[in-house]
Amino acid sequence: MTDIRPTLALDLDGTLVDTASDLVATLNVILAEEALPPVELAQALTMVGHGARAMLVKAIEASGDTVDEARLDALFARFIAYYSDHLADTSKPFPGVSESLDRFAAAGWRLAVCTNKLEGMSRSLLEQLDLADRFAVIAGQDTYGVRKPDPGHLIETIRSAGGDPRLAVMVGDSDVDIRTAKAAGIPVVAVSFGYSAVSVRNLGPDRVIDHFDALFDAATAVLGSTR
Repeated sequence: MTDIRPTLALDLDGTLVDTASDLVATLNVILAEEALPPVELAQALTMVGHGARAMLVKAIEASGDTVDEARLDALFARFIAYYSDHLADTSKPFPGVSESLDRFAAAGWRLAVCTNKLEGMSRSLLEQLDLADRFAVIAGQDTYGVRKPDPGHLIETIRSAGGDPRLAVMVGDSDVDIRTAKAAGIPVVAVSFGYSAVSVRNLGPDRVIDHFDALFDAATAVLGSTR
C-alpha cells in the first residue's frame, strides 16, 4: 500500500556524504597502475555523478589516452575492489545531515537514497557512517536496471520506500539529479556544496540550499507549491 506521507529522496555522493577524497584516492591508485598521471581533487569533482565507470573514462581521456570496453571492465573491477576497502577512510556526512534527517523523520517523512553508486557499496558506506538505518530504501545504479538520469530510477526508489512520486522531493548536487527529477515530474532541491561542474543555480532546480539546516523549509516549500 502506498504511504501517504511525503518522501525525501537524496543523492549520496556530493549531497549526503563528502566522498570525493576517497573516490579520488582510489582513482589515482588505478591511474598509477596504468602509468597515467593522477588527477587533482578539484578536477576530479567534475567527473563524479555518473558512477565509477564514467569517472574512469573521463580521467583516462583527460590524460590523452583512450579506453575500450574490455579494458574498462578490468579497470572498473580493480577500482571497485580497492574502493570497497576504503569507502570511509576520510568520507564524512556534510555538516547538518544527521540533524536534518532527524527533523524530516520527526515530521513523518519517508527517507530514501537514490544514487548512481552501486547499491551494496552505498549501503556499506552509509552503515560505516551510522546513517543506513535512517533510510527506508537505498537504491543504487544496479537496483532496478536503470540509473539516473533515467526517471525510472527515482520513481522506483520512491515507490520502494512506500511513497508516492506525486508526494516526493529529490535532493541532489548535479545536473544528473536535476534532470532526473524534472523528467520524473518531481520537485528538486539542489545543494550548492556538492560536485557540480557548474553552479547548480544555473541548472534550474526548484530551490538551492547552502547548508542542510535549510533543507526542511526548502523541501516543504517546493512540495507545497506542487499540491
